[in-house]
Amino acid sequence: MFEPRSTPRVFGIAPGRPFAKDVAEGIVERCSELPPEDIARVEILVNSGRMGREVNAALSQNQAMLLPRLRPITSIGHDFAMRDVPPAVSSLRTRLELTQFVSALLDAEPDLAPRKAIYDLADSLALLLSELHDEGIPPAALMNLTVQDSSGHWKRNLKFIQLIERYFGDALSPLAEARQRTVVERLVDQWAASPPDHPILIVGSTGSRGTTALLMEAVAMLPQGAVILPGFDFHQPEHVWHELIHSDTPNDDHPQYRYAHFLNRLNVGALSVQPWKDMPAPCPSRNALVSLALRPAPVTDQWLAEGPGFEQVRSAMQDVDVIETLSPQSEATAISLAIRGAIEEGQTVALITPDRVLTRQVTASLDRWGIEPDDSAGEPLSQTAPGRLLRQVAAMLGRKLALEELIVLLKHPLVLSGSDLRGMHLLWTRELELWARKKGPAFPDESSLRTWASDRTKDDGRRAWMDWVCGWIQNLDVPGDQPLASLVEKAKGLVCQLVAGPDGVADGLWARAAGKQAKISLAELEREAVHGGTMGPRDFENLLRAVLSRAPVNEIGSPRPDVRIFGTLEARVQSSDVVILAGLNEGVWPAQPAPDQWFSRDMRRKIGLTSPEQRIGLSAHDFQIGLGAPRVILTRAARDGDAQTVSSRWLNRLFNLLGGMSKDGADALSDARARGSMWLRYAELLDRPDQTVPLAKRPSPRPPVRARPRKLSVTRIQKLILDPYSIYAENILRLSPVDPLRRSADAALRGTIIHKILERFVDATRDDPSLITTDLFLSIARQTLDDDVPWPAARRLWQVRVEKAASRFIQSERERRIFSTPLKLEVRGAMAFQDLDFTLVGTADRVDRSSNGTLVLYDYKTGSIPSPKAVKTSDRQLMLEAMMLQAGAFESIDPAIVTQATYIGLGPQNEDRTYEIGPEEIKKVTVEFRALISEYKDARKGFTSLRTGKQLPFSSPFDHLARYGEWEMSDLPQGVDLS
Repeated sequence: MFEPRSTPRVFGIAPGRPFAKDVAEGIVERCSELPPEDIARVEILVNSGRMGREVNAALSQNQAMLLPRLRPITSIGHDFAMRDVPPAVSSLRTRLELTQFVSALLDAEPDLAPRKAIYDLADSLALLLSELHDEGIPPAALMNLTVQDSSGHWKRNLKFIQLIERYFGDALSPLAEARQRTVVERLVDQWAASPPDHPILIVGSTGSRGTTALLMEAVAMLPQGAVILPGFDFHQPEHVWHELIHSDTPNDDHPQYRYAHFLNRLNVGALSVQPWKDMPAPCPSRNALVSLALRPAPVTDQWLAEGPGFEQVRSAMQDVDVIETLSPQSEATAISLAIRGAIEEGQTVALITPDRVLTRQVTASLDRWGIEPDDSAGEPLSQTAPGRLLRQVAAMLGRKLALEELIVLLKHPLVLSGSDLRGMHLLWTRELELWARKKGPAFPDESSLRTWASDRTKDDGRRAWMDWVCGWIQNLDVPGDQPLASLVEKAKGLVCQLVAGPDGVADGLWARAAGKQAKISLAELEREAVHGGTMGPRDFENLLRAVLSRAPVNEIGSPRPDVRIFGTLEARVQSSDVVILAGLNEGVWPAQPAPDQWFSRDMRRKIGLTSPEQRIGLSAHDFQIGLGAPRVILTRAARDGDAQTVSSRWLNRLFNLLGGMSKDGADALSDARARGSMWLRYAELLDRPDQTVPLAKRPSPRPPVRARPRKLSVTRIQKLILDPYSIYAENILRLSPVDPLRRSADAALRGTIIHKILERFVDATRDDPSLITTDLFLSIARQTLDDDVPWPAARRLWQVRVEKAASRFIQSERERRIFSTPLKLEVRGAMAFQDLDFTLVGTADRVDRSSNGTLVLYDYKTGSIPSPKAVKTSDRQLMLEAMMLQAGAFESIDPAIVTQATYIGLGPQNEDRTYEIGPEEIKKVTVEFRALISEYKDARKGFTSLRTGKQLPFSSPFDHLARYGEWEMSDLPQGVDLS
């Protein structure tokens, strides 16, 4: 296949060339004179399964022939000659073992790290262990590292690093990376003694991993061996290659750095690398321009020398569009339009980006035209239906059952999918949810759930269903730490029980690709659980989430073969007519290097580990390959949420070079942006409505008098004064906001609880004022909070608030008891106005009778106390209650003179505010109230939205119904007669 030579044999394929196709055609050309059986002996080692499929497909398009042996690099350890190398253990087992080692270390020295970090530490150690094996670095290199450790940080790190020493040598079964290293080293020794007589090619690898680079060097030296490098920069001058290796400044982030390092170890110059196939790149001038733009920082000054003389800049950029949008959503829309445009022109198109959120948005946008792209990355198992159900169940183990968790779980699409009761299950779940939103406890128990199921005269089957639900809930209890195997078995059993229901089977859980992958992942976890020791439910939850997140799922569908979505690593595989490089912002592409908690950059360099910037260099190489396609679209969003983004460093380099090299360069960049703005205009037109709906007017509906409310509570009168529209929505349209499913310790609940505390305290001391003590008050408060507030944090915060107000309240309460005695607590009342056909109702917090027989009214305030001005104009609750009290409208209280009304504050103000009341005040309140109700008994009076035009002291859930925001507060109300 190759002519004999004494130097290493390295080929390259330029960015933009269809890599797999060129590899296949080059093999066919070089084997054209060989007999068929010799072609079958050609061995091709590829860097990934996708690369293997692409090369195999390209080979199959040629004439009938015996195909070469094609396999991944990782499969060389499966050869018969390597049968004596112990099989590798799974990475999961290693992580579980490390979890136990880290846990034991923290048991002995708890100050080293918090226990909640056990799995993260084990995962980080496992990654470090893989990297050390991959680079062939023994643990002695770490232990002998000289570090100035004045803070003791390295000493603490070393205690963790020492845990991985046992994974070197023959103490344990080897890791996959360790076994691969052993296999490669053995092959290198065998080939040095007896080189194989058949061709061996390594295809698609960049040598970024130490073991792979070692194998590539050995193959390149074989008599019939060759390495084919993807995206090799043939335009880069020799002095730049030299600078990449010998510069005092590290150049790990350069796209060709790994190739320079690889060639340097082979003692081969970059000019010795020959094209694998004598075919030009789709746009050689663009490859040259990108090569110049991405020069290492120390030689960027060459832009000044080479830039002005670059004559083909217009041809280099004529097929490049630049899309710069304001948001990721508009970026996704523009990308989807560009994809559709390519399809309509009969072109193949590939979207390349590391941003999975962006790819999901693009996929959703393409769905409007029924376009389903071929997404190579698939979806993490944790985000599929079986994965979500497993995570939900794991999150509920050993934890107090929350209302929203139960409802969300019961509504999962797989729950009871194996039972004939699925339809009735959804109906009962819906009714349970409606009850739970209005009356359900934040943390339901078996008693409350069974009460709901029994609250029907006729049982439609829900009681038996609830028996099944309660039985499942009982199984969620996990008493302390358990063996991992037991936790896996329990979680799996609970999920199967949920899917099967009372009378079905759980086969649907394991159906389709996601179910099959879930079964595989659980089987592996069950198999390796013996190495996981014991753990608590929360540790198990984190472990299961990590296991499920690492398993990709590709559902079988019918995607279009001409629309593909790739991750950046797969950029070298694609051979599309149009390539869209998206998400070109710092932190996305390239991603920020992950922080290394074990070593500094200098320490990594000393022991021979790669620098964090190498990943940036690999991403830059993927960018360079993608930019070599026949037609390229570059996209980025200027903002992400509320934050300004920074464009990718490579984009900045390219744009800065174009803008400063020459007038042609600046014009070419301007033209590229103009072509990109076309897609933005299309996106705006796509989202623009066909017709413009006029802005709504400020509403003031006028329903007929017969439909207007004939009863309101004293608390609603403030809304009638300030925002009549909310009364229209609540009492005429009969609308009410849906209560949240997730109960929270909000201000309304706090007010209810404090009212209950005060009611219990006053009732307990009604007959014996000597009991009015801070101790009794706080004792009642603690008991009430324990009974009615299920959130520990809120319970403690509210307890502190009550304690702060206690001394002042006790002092003022003692003063109140000197001249009055509690008469009624939480007393209801109703006052009818026969001539107005209206009834005013309300509940007074407390009514006292003074020593002279007059009445005193009290209202507890846990929020802000209304100002005197508000009491006179809008917040009329206290005065209306005084009017009702004097008229004898409250239960079991005879008419009597009201002399005083007081707000007792237990909120932020923590003060009382008293209003003296006489006959004139009661008369004035009565007249004003009658006038207000009479006004709204007039059919010409509308229920205007936000009548006062001021900031409301309450939030209105009906602003969206009134289309607030389309009209201004200065707009006149638009009255509409309703029938």
